[in-house]
Amino acid sequence: MSDRSAELGDGNETVSGAEVIAQALKTQDVGYIFGIVGIPVTEVAAAAQKLGIRYVGMRNEQAACYAASAIGYLTGRPGVCLVVSGPGLIHALGGMANANMNCWPLIVIGGSSERSQETMGAFQEFPQVEACRLYSKFSARPSSVEAIPSIIEKAVRSSIYGRPGACYVDIPADFVNLQVNVNSIKYVECCMPPPVSMAATSAVHMAASVIRSAKQPLIIIGKGAAYACAEESIRKLVEQCKLPFLPTPMGKGVIPDNHPNCVGAARSRALQFADVIVLFGARLNWILHFGLPPRYQPDVKFIQVDICAEELGNNVKPAVTLLGDINAVTKQLLEEFDRIPWQYPPESEWWETLREKMRTNEAASKELASKKSLPMNYYTVFYHVQEQLPRDCFVVSEGANTMDIGRTVLQNYLPRHRLDAGTFGTMGVGLGFAIAAALVAEDRSPGQRVICVEGDSAFGFSGMEVETICRYNLPIVLLVVNNNGIYQGFATGTWKEMLTFGDATTVAPPICLLPNSHYEQIMTAFGGKGYFVQTPEELQESLRQSLADTTKPSLINIMIKPQATRKAQDFHWLTRSNM
Repeated sequence: MSDRSAELGDGNETVSGAEVIAQALKTQDVGYIFGIVGIPVTEVAAAAQKLGIRYVGMRNEQAACYAASAIGYLTGRPGVCLVVSGPGLIHALGGMANANMNCWPLIVIGGSSERSQETMGAFQEFPQVEACRLYSKFSARPSSVEAIPSIIEKAVRSSIYGRPGACYVDIPADFVNLQVNVNSIKYVECCMPPPVSMAATSAVHMAASVIRSAKQPLIIIGKGAAYACAEESIRKLVEQCKLPFLPTPMGKGVIPDNHPNCVGAARSRALQFADVIVLFGARLNWILHFGLPPRYQPDVKFIQVDICAEELGNNVKPAVTLLGDINAVTKQLLEEFDRIPWQYPPESEWWETLREKMRTNEAASKELASKKSLPMNYYTVFYHVQEQLPRDCFVVSEGANTMDIGRTVLQNYLPRHRLDAGTFGTMGVGLGFAIAAALVAEDRSPGQRVICVEGDSAFGFSGMEVETICRYNLPIVLLVVNNNGIYQGFATGTWKEMLTFGDATTVAPPICLLPNSHYEQIMTAFGGKGYFVQTPEELQESLRQSLADTTKPSLINIMIKPQATRKAQDFHWLTRSNM
């Protein structure tokens, strides 16, 4: 511990609880806070700003929590979500759950009732520490202002060590303005980066042997590999051993999507017929169909590489488990293949099967994209968007078909540059994620753009954050792919005809949204640029203008065919689901 009293003044000087919280966060290298202030946490945000911590005021605590968690994923250091007591904290629980499911570091700091009023029915009194234990790795209330630095250090450390996740720190209202002697506060030194663990040497030898024996190998790159910054070592392994790879949604960009070994366009075929699959930071959950038939061969051999021991062996017994830091373990595998060189034959029957399926799927997508009929379909929209996307942009996406189809068309070339609904399948994350990505872009690569692709239903969850985007003038281009509904909608004429049969609450299908809603006017209301587009030409021009104008954010409201769907999938249930 380091005593900062000499820096802060003489022995009679005092410091407030808010200032202690801010300094403790600064000491732990926390750079971003998102939240909605009010009693009792306003002073905490102000104190943080004085120390140079960036504070972004949001319009909803859930969106603020999504933004803070995305900071953790993008930077490796947790962002903070600052909320008021009771309802404010409860609104943030969705973001905490999402961070835990995604394994992203996050700190939530919640104000709470004054200690002297506990159990008396205080303003917004709620058992916050207990409630947050279900949604976090660590949940605690400091016993005193003096204890705040050690609790915050533990929260930050817990959020990034082992499997990353959310942590909660509860601050009683009377602590915020309580003055204590500056000499009584001892700040804990910044916690070290997570220790790097390596797999057992014998397991590495066994994994290499299984890979060498594969007739139809496949590497799956998950967002765990992206978080571990393993892009250089994984790319080297793929290229050295000539292996096909498949990225999960947020694993896109660890190796560029246009790499010749990427078989994303033959995803179903690759999963269904691979005989050895190496999982780099990808879990055998619903996204990968639990590793079970009919999506996989009954005798497929899985090699799991993961930082979390509890993940190894879930749903399928692996052939080999490699417990450790993904980047470090990949380097161990590289050393093994350096010791005994091996390459998978690039002209094998397996490679030809995958390439043929990729050609077929790409041709089918291009045929859909070339359709001239109006309203446009998803493929037409995304192919025109892809033509203009900057190679270094962040792509944020959410929605059902919007996200699923967009993932197959919109390319990522850099790691940690795609954010979507994630493991928890959460809708409403888009604008919070986009705000976080824009702040990181401003700090690291000024001029880098964020493209946020939203379904019209998904946009509705956090649409008022458009005001936040405009208030901070963030470099975000919002694309709302509007089909008038959830999954599918109805045209204006059909909607009006339905209403002739009765009240909308009884005759309108639950999936309906108001047809042809002008979401772009939300952006113009706050000073940004808004576009309502119905043709490919209008889409191309509005996107060109939006990318060229770096002075203000934009929203392009893109009308598509209300009944537009995905192209047929290899398994009938995939055409409708987002698997």
